[in-house]
Amino acid sequence: MLSTLNVLAATAALTLCAPPAIAQNTRVGTWATAPQAVAQHPAAPSFNRAPAVGGRTVRQVIYPSLSGGEVRVRFTNAYGTQPLVIERASVAASVRGAAIDVSTLRALTFGGQPVAKIAPGASLESDPVAITVRAGAPLAISLFTREAQTPTTWHKIAQQTAFLSGAGDFVDSEAPTAFRTKFTNTLWLAGVSVVPATPAHAIVTIGDSITDGMRSSINANHRWPDVLARRLEAAGRRDISVLNLGISGNRLLHDSACYGERLVARFRRDALEQPGVRTVVVQIGINDINFGYVPPHAGLDCDVPHVIVSAPEVIAGYQTLIAAARARGVRILGTTIPPGKLPPEREAVREAVNTWVRTGGAFDGVIDFDAALRDPGQPTRMLPRLDSGDGTHPSDAGYAAMADAVPLPLVLGTGK
Repeated sequence: MLSTLNVLAATAALTLCAPPAIAQNTRVGTWATAPQAVAQHPAAPSFNRAPAVGGRTVRQVIYPSLSGGEVRVRFTNAYGTQPLVIERASVAASVRGAAIDVSTLRALTFGGQPVAKIAPGASLESDPVAITVRAGAPLAISLFTREAQTPTTWHKIAQQTAFLSGAGDFVDSEAPTAFRTKFTNTLWLAGVSVVPATPAHAIVTIGDSITDGMRSSINANHRWPDVLARRLEAAGRRDISVLNLGISGNRLLHDSACYGERLVARFRRDALEQPGVRTVVVQIGINDINFGYVPPHAGLDCDVPHVIVSAPEVIAGYQTLIAAARARGVRILGTTIPPGKLPPEREAVREAVNTWVRTGGAFDGVIDFDAALRDPGQPTRMLPRLDSGDGTHPSDAGYAAMADAVPLPLVLGTGK
């Protein structure tokens, strides 16, 4: 299998083409998140269970990273076992908490109808709606469904508070008092796109919890892709969105009941099919190295399969992503795996993978997150002030250091 992957990657490398130009009036993603299955196990703990929303209204707050109009909202039933019916949905400017600016409220329609019917495994995009979106200004997306089944498709770790009403349709409600329940997952919402006033494009960041922003401050947008988006705006590049398609716990090579499909399987949907994507930044690998050493246990075992992965296998997985990106004419940047206090045998794999990323020349460019986060005195560990406290996930300061380590000419395609 590995030799086949290597051949595919080598063939793609020979046919590398420049990223396509993005024309004016082309739709571009301004926000996105990666769908994943809700773990279906009777022993699943509460944090692995989605809230019951049947007969109630869900209001979710998102932060666009690109200004524009003609907004479309995409919902997904990717892991549904039956059709999903959304009775009504809306978009509006978010004011604070669950409150909205009712003067901006717009109903969403789907083929001219207020009801969205989404088949199992499918997604559905709304008709264009006239509302002005400003980068960094939050939007509230509300939906009402009578579905009695607990959601089976979500994004588990949103780092953003969402709101759930009592019984009834409150899609048009301005008052936050209707939304008394809070949660921090994303339900059925997959993406928002706009038509920018001038030509623009998207950078997709994809990977595991370190891109998803695990242990960053909730409701503060301190994930490293958020900070990168603000750096680009401060540099005068308001023609670029940064989309975050990380999934906490995600692996490159193996699926998980709790942590989503393996990246090599979800890469096309979550990265290459984003509207207006020109560049993808890949950050993944630590969970592939770690999970094979976690002992199996009864109940919901999120680390299944417990497969010990070698450096050549991780590298072959990267090569698969590189081949897929180049076949679509999309630039792909690699990142080194940050330190994680690994035992010697796992640390050896991390170091071998990082050496290949830095020196192999396979990616279109490299961002050295390992160098940005490591403690010079103990290079297998993060610098304490950049560590959230668990040895694996950065603090807010650590995520900022990662974003600062991204060379802007590299992600812009103008240099290294």
